[in-house]
Amino acid sequence: MIEKSFLVEIGTEELPPRLLRELAESFVNHFSIELKNSALMYKKIQWYATPRRLAIKVEQLVDVEVNEEIIKRGPSLSIAFDAKGNATKAATSWAHNNGIRIDQTEHLITKRGSWLIYRTLIKKENLKIMLPSMVNNALKKLSIKQTMRWGDSNVQFVRPVHTITLLLANELITANILGIQSNRLIRGHRFMGQQELILNNADQYSQLLRDTGKVIAHYELRKNKIKFEIERAAHQLGGNVNFNNYLLEEVTSLVEWPVILTGKFEKKFLCIPKEVLIHVMTISQKYFPVYDSNGELLPNFIFVSNIEVDNPQQIIIGNETVLHARLSDADFFFKIDCKHPLEDNLSRLKFILFHKQLGTLHDRINRIQLLVAWIAEKIGADINNAIRVAMLSKCDLVSKMVYEFPETQGIMGMHYARYDGEHDDVAIAIYEQYLPRFSGDILPSNSLSCTIAIADKIDTIVGILGVNEHPKGDKDPFALRRAALGILRIIIEKKLPLDLQSLAKKTICLYKDKLTNHKTIDDVINFIFNRYYSWYELKGYSIDIIKAVISCRFMHPLHVDARIKAITHLRIFKVERLKGLIIVSKRISNILLKSTEELNKNVQISLLKENTEILLIDLITKINTRLELYFLNHRYQDALIELTHLNEPINNFFDKVIINTNDSKLRINRLNLLKKIQALFLQIADFSCLLF
Repeated sequence: MIEKSFLVEIGTEELPPRLLRELAESFVNHFSIELKNSALMYKKIQWYATPRRLAIKVEQLVDVEVNEEIIKRGPSLSIAFDAKGNATKAATSWAHNNGIRIDQTEHLITKRGSWLIYRTLIKKENLKIMLPSMVNNALKKLSIKQTMRWGDSNVQFVRPVHTITLLLANELITANILGIQSNRLIRGHRFMGQQELILNNADQYSQLLRDTGKVIAHYELRKNKIKFEIERAAHQLGGNVNFNNYLLEEVTSLVEWPVILTGKFEKKFLCIPKEVLIHVMTISQKYFPVYDSNGELLPNFIFVSNIEVDNPQQIIIGNETVLHARLSDADFFFKIDCKHPLEDNLSRLKFILFHKQLGTLHDRINRIQLLVAWIAEKIGADINNAIRVAMLSKCDLVSKMVYEFPETQGIMGMHYARYDGEHDDVAIAIYEQYLPRFSGDILPSNSLSCTIAIADKIDTIVGILGVNEHPKGDKDPFALRRAALGILRIIIEKKLPLDLQSLAKKTICLYKDKLTNHKTIDDVINFIFNRYYSWYELKGYSIDIIKAVISCRFMHPLHVDARIKAITHLRIFKVERLKGLIIVSKRISNILLKSTEELNKNVQISLLKENTEILLIDLITKINTRLELYFLNHRYQDALIELTHLNEPINNFFDKVIINTNDSKLRINRLNLLKKIQALFLQIADFSCLLF
């Protein structure tokens, strides 16, 4: 048994920085699966990624050729031979299909039976043959939405490929990957070090690139170096950096030899809203802002260069000049926008189309003003302030600042509202209407902000589904899934007394005759309900518990949440009680499903003959009274415990009472009793959906 290192590098043109980590991790994951499927042993697997390469190194890969015994089983001996011991057609056909003679077979005799078998040794493929195929398979499985072709080839990849290197220890594996013949050539930095390197051994890869090619191929090492040196540079400036991981990842993916430099801008620009400065520096320029100990911006920035020079001053001046121009534009736009009140922009929204079938943004504002008044009354928010927020909510969309920097929508509305002297809660709500912006994002901070955030989201969902433009696959241009999840999160986490059906109906009513989908209410409710599954599953709840509650179609998200948590608690701390409840629930459901009778929940006491069914109906009546109090106070854990007291009486009922009796009156009455019990259970969940 020989252990060798294996290296594969795909040398490309500049890869998309926001996809680099995803591509590299996906490549190594798929290749790991290939190794596992081929039963190849190794000690460690490491991925590398820079703007111009994806690479994998496998350490101590076992290079061994073994013969594997394969046993092929044929027909049973009773079928393979006749009474005289001659091979039957079944046996000879099986032997012929396997390319053997009957005299090459053996008999396998076990307690379960006897069969004709054939043993053969299969020699495993050589590693040098297997590995290129495995690399190809891993590359084919990469999820790449947009690919490119280059040269005269029809081969497609995320970016044109220039070099392919496959080394098993010091041996070059000859192969054609992505239309490129493998060789030992790897490329160093474009402008520093040696630009073309010959790799003699797989184990030299990372060190050779670093020392001779001026490339730090190890992604995490490069990222950590950038982070450490940025922190050191910020400290030298007398400040600190609040790292945005997205920016750190993107910068790591843009450079092969990171060099940390610092620059400055004029203090006068600190008068611009902080969010705009941060946006320009991080989004537009990929710079890291510097903050003082109080969290205020300093007139400095840190950036990462991809080249090391003796005198970096020209690079610094160039970046300062670009930033100065961008901030001058932002300062100009801000001052122009502040010359008139935010409310003056309202009339301009009449010329901005929200949707060709749903009208303008001005039409939308009119709807949302009515909707926020309704929501505000339900949740106890200030109605007048809610209407004011709704009126101003989209006015910043036609400002010069937001036109230039679209990501600042809401943020600029907040600043302009404050500048105009609006109530601070109104200004904050204009910004927070868009929260949460992504999974795990913060929620609106107060009831006024929650009012506009819910109204904004439900208006979009109802409108777009109301004209039959449902999201398909990963295409969701109006971000309806995010909006639906946002509504659920706000209602549940802020404990708001809103129900989805009333909310959807009110919104549909405000659209009047603009909606063409006659099933809008059902589509909206179903769409929002589907978000429960992904959200609760992400939070770690069992899918069967989620399904058991959601299938009952409770319209108040708070009640859904309380039921899911109650059942989860019972599963953890009182598992036997829950198991008993599941068993009787499944049994009741199965019996009722098989019944062809017309049933209701009305049980005639006079028809109860057996003692167990009389005791059961008495217990149900008592429990139902207590349940009403528990439901009124949302005490679903207590309600669940109460229901588990029915486990034993129901089992006694099943054991001692004949349900499907020939007496139709008795049979229907007993089935109605089960229907009544089922209805009692369904006030919490459909326990028949649960697993045990």
